[in-house]
Amino acid sequence: MEIDISERSLPVFEALASKVRLDVIHLLARRPMNVKELAQTLGLSSAIMTMHIRKLEGANIIRTELRPGKGGRQKMCFLNAHKIEILFPDLTRDTRKYHQTDVPVGHYSDFDVKPTCGLATADKVIGTFDDPRCFMLPERVDAKILWLGQGFLEYKVPNYLLRSEIAEELEISMELSSEAPFSNSNWPSDISFFFNGVYLGKWTSPGDFGGYRGRYTPDWWDININQYGLMKILRVKKDGCFLDGEKISDVTLDQVDVEKQQWTFRIAVLEDAEHIGGLTLFGSNFGNYDQDLRFRLYYTKRN
Repeated sequence: MEIDISERSLPVFEALASKVRLDVIHLLARRPMNVKELAQTLGLSSAIMTMHIRKLEGANIIRTELRPGKGGRQKMCFLNAHKIEILFPDLTRDTRKYHQTDVPVGHYSDFDVKPTCGLATADKVIGTFDDPRCFMLPERVDAKILWLGQGFLEYKVPNYLLRSEIAEELEISMELSSEAPFSNSNWPSDISFFFNGVYLGKWTSPGDFGGYRGRYTPDWWDININQYGLMKILRVKKDGCFLDGEKISDVTLDQVDVEKQQWTFRIAVLEDAEHIGGLTLFGSNFGNYDQDLRFRLYYTKRN
């Protein structure tokens, strides 16, 4: 896992700022355990342990699965991160020049969605749930959250690179999760990314997160449905494509036609994916990170 010293990494730092949660990590590093076992081992009630588990799960440090047990279904906990790399502010990186464009999640230029699906502004639901026609309503440009069971969303993004500049790295960041009925932290989904028609790779979202309100999720939003996602950072470099620091494909910056005046970016749950668990895209005013789709193109000046 790769994080940095910014507000979007706060859920991870907050999850680690507890002796109980550190003890949970140590226990899960040995073997998976259910919530009751963890609570008994650490001398806590199951209710208190559940609160700690939600914090760790929300930071993507652990994941949970419902498994059959002696007394019925039980929530098993697994360590999901084995290493966290913290990127401190770097003088070289801070002085790198870049063009940045933030695209609201409702400003898609094309779509094909299948239920469950829907979208909402910071104040209200747009149209009705599970009706793909609502994605064509004029109010969709004000959407701050949207979700779909299968299909794609495509965005057009202006490119401000000048002739006197050389592209060095493309960075795309967004808050994502799966899309389950209500919410379910054990609901894997293969989410694929395309840039200018080129397949960059995929990320398997572990679930659709709920249980506690997202940091920026408005109070009117039902606590029983998706509340927040995980911040994902795509980087297309000269030596490949990376997601949160891990290489996901050999696609390089030279292969995605990054100098085009207008880019297209597509997020999709493909019909032939192994895990078709939908996707939820969080924008500003929703989730744990107060940002929309963010595109940064780092560049250097031509000699």
